[in-house]
Amino acid sequence: MIRVFGGPHRYLQGPGALAELAALVPMYGKRPFVVLDVALADTLRARLQAMLRDVVETIRFGVFSGECTAAGIDAMAQAAGAAQSDLVLGIGGGKAIDTAKGLRIIRGGALIVVPTVASNDAPTSRLVVLYREDHALSEVRMMPTNPDAVVVDSAIIAAAPRRFFVAGIGDALSKKFEVEQCERAGGLNFYQARPTALAVMIADQCYRTLRAHALDALEAVARKTPNEALERVVEATILSSGLAFESGGLSIAHALTRGFSAISALQGALHGEQVAFGLLVQLCLERRAPAFIAELKAFYRQAGLPVGLSGLGLVADKDQAIRTIAQRTVADAPYVQQFQTRVDAQQLAQAIAQADRGPADEPGHGPGTGR
Repeated sequence: MIRVFGGPHRYLQGPGALAELAALVPMYGKRPFVVLDVALADTLRARLQAMLRDVVETIRFGVFSGECTAAGIDAMAQAAGAAQSDLVLGIGGGKAIDTAKGLRIIRGGALIVVPTVASNDAPTSRLVVLYREDHALSEVRMMPTNPDAVVVDSAIIAAAPRRFFVAGIGDALSKKFEVEQCERAGGLNFYQARPTALAVMIADQCYRTLRAHALDALEAVARKTPNEALERVVEATILSSGLAFESGGLSIAHALTRGFSAISALQGALHGEQVAFGLLVQLCLERRAPAFIAELKAFYRQAGLPVGLSGLGLVADKDQAIRTIAQRTVADAPYVQQFQTRVDAQQLAQAIAQADRGPADEPGHGPGTGR
């Protein structure tokens, strides 16, 4: 079986990295169309116009607000077509970035991604996750290549809300365990090929970096000022995590997000919060030592990650919800079987219940609490 490793053509990170767009954009186009998160429109639009006006012919903006949907992407494509754009910039959170990726699929040309939060590893990948207006997952589309460039201004990341940064840690922590399971099960990565040894190594290093530096990085987020720990964690949550999942493959922790999307009470949880709990479920299925899971849960509490379903927003009717999550995951998630043994809905439901027991129900451990 062929092994494949892929990633973005260029990755830039550091305080003030946004200014690198003045040199970078002309390398890829002269008529950029900027998908800009509505939360940033007032603060970044004028800055981008001043930065790029001498190096491009025109610059047009499409303000993103809400959900990444097929209809939203089509509307952006119409606006970009009218502007005759030859380059897409996606600036904002994961859903704004995915909208820019969807636009790139339709329009072609180059894509530069500028994440303004480190909440997940979407910036480096080819994947576009679409939702319906009711926030349930709809489909996954794929760009033919990874982004041309990813620009991460760590000063902007440090100033973003803590909850997004914590969610990025939760999303990235799982990669070591998911890539290892995919590799052992003979599974495929997102290039429909076998994982490379490099992808497995990156996933392991990602986990080690987070365990060593995440808490110090969160202190930098509290001060809204980057430090070396924050730089290491941002690289792990955006670059290493992205390379690991796309070239290494996913397993149970991410498969569960399909099931979670079917429960309305869980739709307020961020992707990384869901994945963090999904990792606990996967570790239960792996029959990891209780002491190992307890130690990881202790780290979760220190960082502010949820250790149970109540931390994700589900406090009632858990038994029925767990059955629904397990059934939907097994039915809809293609990588649920990238695991060392075959997993059915009953086994998955038992693991969800096991992961949810104990300290998960203690008050004060919900997402974003910082405990």
